[in-house]
Amino acid sequence: MLSRRTLAIFARAPLRRGLSTRASGILSALDIPTDRELPGVYHGEWTGTGDILESVCPTTGEVLARVRSASPQDVRTALAKSREAYELFRMVPAPKRGEVLRQIREALAAKREELGALVSLEMGKVRTEGVGEVQEFVDIADYAVGLSRMMNGRVVASERPGHSILEVPNPLGVVGVLSAFNFPVAVYGWNLALSLAAGNATLWKPSPSTPLCSIAVTKIVSHVLERNSFPGAIAGLVTGGKDVGEGVVGSTDVDMVSFTGSETVGREVGKVVQSRFGKVLLELGGNNAAIVMPDADLSLAVPAVFFGAVGTAGQRCTSTRRLFLHRDVAPSFLQKLQAFYAPLKPGDPLDAGTRLGPLHTRAAVGVFEKAIERLRAAGAEPMLGGRAYTAADLEDGFRGGNWVRPTVAVLDKVDMKDELWRTETFAPVLTVGIFDELEQAIEWNNAVPQGLSSSLWTRDIRNVGKWIGPAGSDAGIVNVNVGTSGAEIGAAFGGNKSTGWGRESGGDAWKQYVRWSACTINFSDAAPLAQGVQFDST
Repeated sequence: MLSRRTLAIFARAPLRRGLSTRASGILSALDIPTDRELPGVYHGEWTGTGDILESVCPTTGEVLARVRSASPQDVRTALAKSREAYELFRMVPAPKRGEVLRQIREALAAKREELGALVSLEMGKVRTEGVGEVQEFVDIADYAVGLSRMMNGRVVASERPGHSILEVPNPLGVVGVLSAFNFPVAVYGWNLALSLAAGNATLWKPSPSTPLCSIAVTKIVSHVLERNSFPGAIAGLVTGGKDVGEGVVGSTDVDMVSFTGSETVGREVGKVVQSRFGKVLLELGGNNAAIVMPDADLSLAVPAVFFGAVGTAGQRCTSTRRLFLHRDVAPSFLQKLQAFYAPLKPGDPLDAGTRLGPLHTRAAVGVFEKAIERLRAAGAEPMLGGRAYTAADLEDGFRGGNWVRPTVAVLDKVDMKDELWRTETFAPVLTVGIFDELEQAIEWNNAVPQGLSSSLWTRDIRNVGKWIGPAGSDAGIVNVNVGTSGAEIGAAFGGNKSTGWGRESGGDAWKQYVRWSACTINFSDAAPLAQGVQFDST
């Protein structure tokens, strides 16, 4: 076994491997060197003295880059710099903060195609989805520019003469953003845009498997901050693993933590932040269901379910994982769905025609295979897919990737107490159940711990009323004739129950990024007490 010192020497050595032309071209276009180790910490200057992270392409298995992550001291320094930056930035008028966001929006839009390609290269989602993810950041920056002039409080009527009550929002402090691998750009964008508009500093701890996306985005944002003479630590970065995340989550210098990830880790993050009375925003698991009624327009429903189940290779938090078909429509729906699955094959996510990309890691392939074992143990032989691709199935360039066959399985019996239904599998596995009444399908939809996204396909307004009403879907996203996946930025995004109750992006989500004060102002010559209380000295 090599010593830690020897490994460190190897890690510091120049990257002599031959990086593929496709990879080197994308990295070079984003000002990411391909011939040396990269610093993975930014707080106004680029540094990093921690362990090495390897960015691995999930399509080919090639190592794209080695990144020097944050040490414990790097994290402490970044936190201190973030606090200093916040104390300056909070005094900047909100419309001027909006102008900075406008410039960030323009800088991102100018590199939309290149960043989208990097998302495809490092994360594995197909090109159209990678570019679409960057567009989400552009869109939320647009939204936040306008929001910077409309982050209003309220004037409340006072019962006391000569008094007014104001509800006033002020900047909150430092916001720690812990993002997941599946959206390595957009989730940070949702948080950064609202946080900057609110006058906060933001410290980003991305997934350890997508450091290049975070470095590329931070370079773009930091150039805008520098051009406007603002400290770079307003949008800081600390790459690394679990220890780096724990350093951010546990710090009292972080006023709010926004965490996107698994329910298991999110539960621990919530406990730690609550134990120090910080604010926490959780975006966790999504075990999402689509329900198809007999009157549904299948020309719309089938493609939407197909995208929901297969898009990002089933690795979206809003991916369609459960499908409930009315008995009268099930045979026709499944026949049409099979026609959509039939042409799927592994392809380079960077090619415009590719619809099936890889899973992000080799471990994810193992998760997929265990899910298939659970299906077979329950007596369900997959009608489509049901196994990973072997090296013999793949073209030469893809044999080092993480490839599985998108799977559809119909179960004869639906038992929502079975872990098969209750556990989210982050892979393209669609489990199908057959129902007779809408009320039964709604009960199944709600019977899992998670509550992120849901979808009903119907043309009957009575069904719509049931679905969106008090006895309908209990998810945070309740769609009608729209799939579970692919939300817009204008509404708040988030889920209920074990999804964590957090809300990001549009709607009233911005209100979490400020501290609220109720301010009662007396402009009279008397000082009466509320509720008519008399408390004289006699």
